[in-house]
Amino acid sequence: QVQLVESGGGLVQPGGSLRLSCAVSGSISSRYTMAWYRQAPGKQRELVASITGGVFRNYADSVKGRFTISGDSAKNTVYLQMNSLKPEDTAFYYCNRVDSPFSWGQGTQVTVSS
Repeated sequence: QVQLVESGGGLVQPGGSLRLSCAVSGSISSRYTMAWYRQAPGKQRELVASITGGVFRNYADSVKGRFTISGDSAKNTVYLQMNSLKPEDTAFYYCNRVDSPFSWGQGTQVTVSS
């Protein structure tokens, strides 16, 4: 059974950066589309960025130009580099497969505040 463990969140000032990691226990295929999602208090979970085959990337309009998703197949890890963070990026961040989700991990909290 695949398990997802997200890490790297924290408190950061507006304009700052964070790098999130998603460690996947169990092998995953590069054919999978993996994604980062986020959920802010009182809001629905939204897809932030996705990656397929280590090459094809898509981003929500709200994070384009600021966030970068990447993967390391050797480490079974998916990353999310977040730059120029804004208060509206504050949320719990999760990773998962897009088309056939695994059980959700606990997520990692990102708080952007001065």
